[in-house]
Formats: sequence, C-alpha cells, structure tokens
Amino acid sequence: MPDTTALNQQYFDKEASTYDTRHEKTLDKIVEDIRSHLNFISDDWASDDDDDSDEKQGQKTTKRSVRLLDYACGTGTISRALAPYTTQCVGIDLAPGMVAAYNARAENQGLSRAEMFASQGNLCAPDEPTPSAFAGAEYYNFDIAAVGLGFHHFDDPHLAATRLVERLRPGGVLMIIDFFAHGDMDSYHPAKHTVTHHGFSEKEMRDIFEKAGAGGDFAMSDIGDMTLTKVVGEDGTVKEMKRRLFIARGTKV
Repeated sequence: MPDTTALNQQYFDKEASTYDTRHEKTLDKIVEDIRSHLNFISDDWASDDDDDSDEKQGQKTTKRSVRLLDYACGTGTISRALAPYTTQCVGIDLAPGMVAAYNARAENQGLSRAEMFASQGNLCAPDEPTPSAFAGAEYYNFDIAAVGLGFHHFDDPHLAATRLVERLRPGGVLMIIDFFAHGDMDSYHPAKHTVTHHGFSEKEMRDIFEKAGAGGDFAMSDIGDMTLTKVVGEDGTVKEMKRRLFIARGTKV
C-alpha cells in the first residue's frame, strides 16, 4: 500500500513555488465564497470596524480574540480569506515548500507571527496523537479549525476530523471545504496518486462531524461548480477538471 502521506508531501512540496500563480482564479473564487458564507460558518468573528461612538470619545476598541487553525494550509488560501475576521491564523502543512510560501506571503503583508504563521507537520499520524512539536498552548483552543480542499487527500478523514476537534475550544467550529462525491480521476492527472477519496456526500460529512464531536448545528452549503485545474490528457490536449464544492461546518459539543 503506498504511503499517501509521503506522496502528498512530495507532490505539494514541488507544487508550492508556482501554486498561487497557476491557480490564481480558482483560489480567488474560493476566498470570495468563504467570505460570502461568514454568517453560515460562524457568528463569532473579530471585527475590523471601530464603533463610531468610541471614536468620538477618543477610545480605542479591542478586537475580540478569534483564532483560526488552517490545517493542510498550503500557501494560505483559507487564512487569507479569514484573516480580516480573525486575530490569529495558524497554518500546519506536510510540505515544507507550502509552509515557506505561506510564511513568505504573511511577511510580505507585514503580518507578525502573532497574527499569522505556519509550521511543517502532521496532526493525523495514527501512532502519534499529540506530536511534540504541536503540544504547546499556541496549538490549542482555536475558535475555528478549517481544511480547504485537503480532506480528499487524507487517508482517514474521521481521524483527521477528530484530531482537529481536539484542538478547538468548547463551542469552536470545524469547517471543511471539499468536493461533492464524483467519479474517479483520469489516470493522466498529475495529482491522482495523492487522492484517497473521490469527494463526499452530505451523509458522509455529517457522520464524520458527529463522530468527531463537532456535530452541533451541522450544516453543508453547496457553493457550486468550479474549474480547478487544466491538465494535459493522454492525447496531448488540455483538459479542464470541474468539481462541485461544498462548505461543511459544525460546532464542537
């Protein structure tokens, strides 16, 4: 049986340096969809808006702390989407190249480590429930734990969800963006060897959330079809890969 963790690490490490430019339109659309679903995802966000009455009185308002765990973070699409509405984004990814790209973008935006940073690692190893690198307090009690288009690469989505819920505060939100169930990928697709699940049904996602302890107020929103990549077919023609996406969310109970 292939080591899909190692395969994903190797593949996405190579993809990291050009990932954002090659998938720019897709990633921008995902950011837009996330921001249009803020009230669906949670009603507990930090606000960038100062209260007018406070301004008039010369007082400063303090943002409510809202911390995001962006797992399988890649270059940071989920973090960038939610950064204006949170006080800290913490990314974790298998691929060192993706972590480097995430941190470079945060630095280029003038963000401090206290606001946004990523580390390389794996929270989903069956034989390592609490990796020493992620045992500190800064890796617990998140308000939101999210996975953006990474769930279908996980060997065990149930285990992944459970591990993420363990990192949430009571009442925190688990959010997954992924594909509805679909057919097998074409053999020529360069990422085929990294995929372990061909999407998920609402029933499957509800079961995953409930068994992980985040079934409270479970809901799933269809965010429509999206063209994700263009790949070269076996006959040399360029082909588009379209998938139907969802956002699933549930509260830790």
